[in-house]
Amino acid sequence: MSYFDAASSAPLHPVARQALLAALDEGWADPSRLYREGRRARLLLDAAREAAAEAVGCRPDELVFTPSGTRAVHDGIAGALAGRRRAGRHLIVSAVEHSSVLHAAAAHEADGGTVTEVPVDRTGRVAPDAYAAALREAPGGVALACLQSANHEVGTVQPVAEAAEECAAADVPLLVDAAQSLGWGPTEGNWSLLTASAHKWGGPAGVGLLAVRKGVRFRTVRPADERESGRSPGFENLPAIVAAAASLRAVRAEGAAEAERLRGLVERIRARVPELVPDVEVVGDPERRLPHLVTFSCLYVDGEALLHELDRAEFSVSSGSSCTSSTLTPSHVLRAMGVLSEGNVRVSLPRGTAGADVDRFLEALPGVVAGVRERLGAPKRPEAAAGPAPEPEPEPELVVDSLGKRCPIPVIELAKVIGEVPVGGVVTVLADDEAARLDIPAWCEMRGQTYEGERPADRGVAYRVRRRA
Repeated sequence: MSYFDAASSAPLHPVARQALLAALDEGWADPSRLYREGRRARLLLDAAREAAAEAVGCRPDELVFTPSGTRAVHDGIAGALAGRRRAGRHLIVSAVEHSSVLHAAAAHEADGGTVTEVPVDRTGRVAPDAYAAALREAPGGVALACLQSANHEVGTVQPVAEAAEECAAADVPLLVDAAQSLGWGPTEGNWSLLTASAHKWGGPAGVGLLAVRKGVRFRTVRPADERESGRSPGFENLPAIVAAAASLRAVRAEGAAEAERLRGLVERIRARVPELVPDVEVVGDPERRLPHLVTFSCLYVDGEALLHELDRAEFSVSSGSSCTSSTLTPSHVLRAMGVLSEGNVRVSLPRGTAGADVDRFLEALPGVVAGVRERLGAPKRPEAAAGPAPEPEPEPELVVDSLGKRCPIPVIELAKVIGEVPVGGVVTVLADDEAARLDIPAWCEMRGQTYEGERPADRGVAYRVRRRA
């Protein structure tokens, strides 16, 4: 089985395993106690904090360990908002932040605060001037801004250093979610708060990092606790913390060479997938991206079926397609980018991935996609080459009723009838699946047709497509 979902959780690094087992024997006592076992545990905790702080690029007394990366995000945002309540109640986030950031933003809104979501371009990248505009045009004082270091779904690296400069000029702290990037290198720029999660770089699950620079106004909103500077209550999971810090140091030591090697494998996937599989869109920034992650979407494919078939072929991958989530809506990242969501596949290679595994994936993928498309009744050849127009003369407008059908079926039905209207004619697709709002415009972009927008229908939404080719 080839595991290609390191962006969700990386396999435990060998150094993490060794450190975990050693710390289970040496670090079981309460590090706040003065007896021998407690002092030994305190030495382990202090050493782990120093190693993690060095990797983050902060002082040891600026960093605390949390029970998870999500908890680090929630506590970091809540603490910064509470500490700067007098400055304002406005929060700025990018539209492609991790769900933990967006959930914290929603909680802030529910509590009476306001939020601005900064849009991204089609590669998933925030423009620094858009961030500056959000700071400038905020309704009221800005308490905090958030920007991930790199996107978890498409790998695009964000302009953190530039955004930090804009925030510093506006006297607004910037929180950086560095979960996906910290294992590959430090986060550049004059950030104010930083969060990360150990299981993303090969440490054990259940350890997060929260760094708060000195001088940043911060007030913990949970009940007071004497541990972790009062910012993360509860008894420290010392063996896991020691393993997290040891593995972070180890992956950093081998990071440059491994990043270069994995970047080559990802380039192979980015180049070969469009050659091997027709009607594929590779998404994310082609240059400014994480070294181990690539995402592509396959037209006329059900994402859940595709993942199941790849699993049967012994490949573990992830997806942002609506049909693979419990909400039945496309990934908010793909939606913000305006790219195709159906048949979405995220490949994130763990350290040590062999080139032969990537070659085997590329060999299996075309047949898997073709099989899913055949079962769904997808068109077998380009729509514009579907043959002579039917007799009598084609209708200038057709209506496709796809109500009650989930994507990619509305898009497949659109593709089948587009050739039945003359050039300049219109096909109106009636659909009530949220993914159609994203996938029909994306199909038009890929197939050279004109998307004319949407309007409410009796049930669902009517999407208008004008035949251009």
